[in-house]
Amino acid sequence: MANIKSAIKRVDITARRNLRNRMVMSSMKTAIKKFDKSLEAGDASSVDAAYINAVSMVDKAAAKGVIHKNAANRKKAQLAVKLARK
Repeated sequence: MANIKSAIKRVDITARRNLRNRMVMSSMKTAIKKFDKSLEAGDASSVDAAYINAVSMVDKAAAKGVIHKNAANRKKAQLAVKLARK
């Protein structure tokens, strides 16, 4: 455990950032899973809504620095390919 005051503060900040990053990543993954599930169901309107939501969550994760912008673009491209194959 850290003894220095600034190190103790850094531990607290790191824990808060880690929690925020996990929340953003989890919500992004959930949105992608909902998109996949709606694709399997086959309802066109729910697929489109789920696609828009998933892309939005990926963009938000990239904007917050949780994932790299190239990783976000790759995920969005993968979603678009799945949408085109439906």
